[in-house]
Amino acid sequence: MTTSTPDAKANRKRIRLGDLLVETGAITEGQLSLALQEQKITGRKVGRVLVDLGLIKEQQLLQSLSDHLDIPFIELRQFQLNNELMQKLDESIARRFRCLLLAEHKDGYLLAMGDPLDLVAIDEAEKAMGVHLYPAIVRESELLATLDVVYRNTSQIESLAGELDIELSESDFDLADLAQDSNLQDAPVVRLLQSVLEDAVTVNASDIHIEPDETVFRIRNRIDGVLHEQVIKEKRVASALVMRLKIMSNLDISERRLPQDGRFNVRIKNRSIDIRIATMPVQYGEAVVMRLLDQSAGIKSLKELGMPDDIRDRFEVAIERPHGLILVTGPTGSGKTTTLYSALSQLNTPNRKIITAEDPIEYRMPRINQVQVNSKIDLSFARVLRTALRQDPDIILVGEMRDQETVSIGVRAAMTGHMVMSTLHTNDAVSSALRLADMGVESYMVASALRGILAQRLLRKVCPDCRVPHEPDVRQKIWLQNMADGRFANKSFYTGSGCYHCNNTGYQGRIGVYEWLELDEPMLIALRDQDHNGFVQAARSNKDFHTMEELALKYAEDGITDLEEVFRISIDLDDYEGDRPHLDVEHLGDEHG
Repeated sequence: MTTSTPDAKANRKRIRLGDLLVETGAITEGQLSLALQEQKITGRKVGRVLVDLGLIKEQQLLQSLSDHLDIPFIELRQFQLNNELMQKLDESIARRFRCLLLAEHKDGYLLAMGDPLDLVAIDEAEKAMGVHLYPAIVRESELLATLDVVYRNTSQIESLAGELDIELSESDFDLADLAQDSNLQDAPVVRLLQSVLEDAVTVNASDIHIEPDETVFRIRNRIDGVLHEQVIKEKRVASALVMRLKIMSNLDISERRLPQDGRFNVRIKNRSIDIRIATMPVQYGEAVVMRLLDQSAGIKSLKELGMPDDIRDRFEVAIERPHGLILVTGPTGSGKTTTLYSALSQLNTPNRKIITAEDPIEYRMPRINQVQVNSKIDLSFARVLRTALRQDPDIILVGEMRDQETVSIGVRAAMTGHMVMSTLHTNDAVSSALRLADMGVESYMVASALRGILAQRLLRKVCPDCRVPHEPDVRQKIWLQNMADGRFANKSFYTGSGCYHCNNTGYQGRIGVYEWLELDEPMLIALRDQDHNGFVQAARSNKDFHTMEELALKYAEDGITDLEEVFRISIDLDDYEGDRPHLDVEHLGDEHG
């Protein structure tokens, strides 16, 4: 990285990027002419056109600019960002001119820019700051992503909450009037809710929790499966927020003693977000959980889910069969519904009749008859399933096998020429088959209907920007020695140290781990005979069956996740310790230091 920082004014002269690249030999005159023609059509900048056409690599383009202008080229992902410093530049300036304050100098600041040739942007930023700014060049994609992280709405949320609290204290009208007036687009409660939703979308939160406490209320975003909290001092603001959410969801605003469920749709940052809302009366008011579903992203294909090729191939063969029962299992939030929607999307062809019973319907799909289960009117999974069988379906999806009646009807449907797919809340694939038998269905019927079980979990991925080597601790060493006959005992692993890009969590994004169990003859015999131990042994001895822990360890070995995440989803630790020789913990502790 170039480190010189010449006087900003002295080095400012209008330079044509195309001429510069031709002069340095990075591109030819013909390539420049082609790019200029494309620019006239698309209106994009020449540099972006050259990169998109494959005429020059982005790294080469930025390095050429850096060398010629004698300004630093900075990899933002590896740069230690200062949030307090960056906030000194007004968000409107930063977003309009695509720039960001990086570091402080004795007579000014270092300014990250995607286009350091934009003299207007530098001049406007200097006017806003009142000091000299020294341009540095960065990747535009990294710059835009960092802007979204830097200018989150947390401070704005606190400010709007204070503004709303003042309005509530000064007003003598009913709170419902404030929350219900849809014409007041500038009302603090409307702007506060908008900021809360925008902040959640910016950080890719899957859920928003609004929780009143005795003297405060909390807004907690679930990001990559973990909650992140913001405390708001103005407690009564929570009531206004909940009231507004109820109105948007067409819920009863006068009912505060019973839970209510609803949904509404909003457009945030050019994305259509479907929001499921669930209220619950608690000690200090009403708590609300909102599930955010990005409808504009669409339903992922099975390939896009990230399943290992061998598991995906076998799963696809199973769901294409004309009849049988396929189960997807795992705890809440493990991605079961996403997997089933991906499977339905692949099966959704004009020659197939597909009916679903869901609670709730998360994604609306064309051509598929989706039914919302409603316990208030006795529209249960079992009742929908009985009715669906009279609708001449080819494929039936049952949101969840919750009771004996639903399981019994589903198993019978799978035995009589229908493909039935459903979910179970179980720990692994092996225990799922046994769970069906435990729910009161005859073992021979389960053996005849069940075709395969896909168990899955979601692991947090190590942040690539702060990934560092990790030495396993004593507990992890013992577990690694017992896993796969010690094959992973001497492998290298990584963890995230925490940085600005991952909110100091060390993790960024999630990845699925799967295990696919297809019943073979020894398993079917054990299941018919209600021999649980024999079934478990038959499953473990199947050469095509590999546990989630094995795949998770492979991801840890590749540096995709860390051992803590693998350890978190492991369910067979006690079994391994019972089956294998006990290790000398004290010795390992001494060795570890």
